[in-house]
Amino acid sequence: MKTPIRSRLSLSHLLVLFVGMILAGSLTWLAVENLYLTTQRENLLAQARITAAGLDSAQVFPSYPESYSQTTNVNPGIHTRLLSESGAVILGVPQLEGDQPVQLPEDEDPGYVPAYKLILRPEIQSALEGKAETEVRQVESLGGQRVLYAAAPIKNESGEVVSLVYLATPLPDRGLPRILVLQLAGAVLAGALIATLAGMLLAGRIARPLEQLDQAAAMVSRGDLDQQVPVQGGVRELANLGDSFNLMTASLRKSEKAKTNFIADVTHELRTPLTVIRGTVETLEDGGLDDIRSRQGMLASMSRETNRLIQLVNQLLVLTRSDAGALSLQIEPVDLEELARERSALMEALAKHKGVSFNLKAAGPALVMADRSRTAQVLDNLLDNALRYAPAGSSISLSLEDQTDSVRCSVKDSGVGIPADDLPHIFDRFFRVDKARDRESGGAGLGLAIAKSLIEAQGGKLQAFSEIDQGSELAFWLPRADLPAN
Repeated sequence: MKTPIRSRLSLSHLLVLFVGMILAGSLTWLAVENLYLTTQRENLLAQARITAAGLDSAQVFPSYPESYSQTTNVNPGIHTRLLSESGAVILGVPQLEGDQPVQLPEDEDPGYVPAYKLILRPEIQSALEGKAETEVRQVESLGGQRVLYAAAPIKNESGEVVSLVYLATPLPDRGLPRILVLQLAGAVLAGALIATLAGMLLAGRIARPLEQLDQAAAMVSRGDLDQQVPVQGGVRELANLGDSFNLMTASLRKSEKAKTNFIADVTHELRTPLTVIRGTVETLEDGGLDDIRSRQGMLASMSRETNRLIQLVNQLLVLTRSDAGALSLQIEPVDLEELARERSALMEALAKHKGVSFNLKAAGPALVMADRSRTAQVLDNLLDNALRYAPAGSSISLSLEDQTDSVRCSVKDSGVGIPADDLPHIFDRFFRVDKARDRESGGAGLGLAIAKSLIEAQGGKLQAFSEIDQGSELAFWLPRADLPAN
């Protein structure tokens, strides 16, 4: 079963939060514990020093007091050891008998420490050297209870250590007081709760547009291309994704509309010649073959419509191959001026019939890298298009201009021009500016679309310029061929 992205984001956030809280909690616990222990050390050491400063350094105390009771140090509060007969909080500096300290028998109770062992503790040794010191020790007899000790020296007037003050206070079982542990735990839980809520809100904010996108994509896959998703401005990637999806659906709608129009136009264009051919065949079957005069006219009509049908199929084939990038091109150096003269000469008879002339102007070399037959097809389309709209007695201008890296070829007539609203669409398939007139001339509205596809397939471009009552100009650019060295 696939997990929703909202759940994945939430679980991922909780996992990261859990790991982060463990690490942060551990580090915080250690930091607070060290701070607490340092504070306790400083406080107990300060009390030891104050106590030592208040004692009478001239008083003499026994060298080795009785066994030291450590077990009482685990009770709450600060404990002092009254080790002298007068009740002073001290430990006497040991007196040696020869080279060995006096050995006193150990108490059977492990909670008591003999004097000869007590005097060897590091904090006491440090105090004997004149430096107050603290130490943390565990009382094993009470399950490892930790106790903090502080030892401070008592000095005489000459600065010699004559006695020691020894204080002790129990530490919490887990390193921190219960109230502090509860406060830390509460803070951790509160932080985890706030972070969890924030993570869920963030996961929802990220997942919501993705869920909407998923639903819209599912609708698009079912054929509903009218889907749009809101663009989230907070996250750049989500905003880009929303924009891209909306652009995609808009492009799909445009493509779907173009496909529908294309099919409708193709159907319409095919219906006319097929209807004529079918009617002619039926007439001939009904006895039209016996009427020689009628038969000749019907056969001529059938031939004309068949040619028209073949031309339409060929044009559609060119466009289909161009869209698929499967046009067979033979790119080679082509003299565009020579080709333009050749194509205009072939249409000279038709132009004279309409009372139109061709005027070719070339400025500089016109050698291009192109497919000769495809370029000739483009010129035929442009010249044919100009002849349809050129008024009688006018001239169609063909001009060639050598530019930096290309050669510009334009075909200009002095006809009625193209309306501004129609100009951006004249390269669309089956588009006609004057539908009635164009249909009479036998055009299907594919000539300029084919010309544009062929020019672009050769690495060039085709553009149209026109003004009402000023005529139209169709110009294309093809890559300039390098001139051969002499």
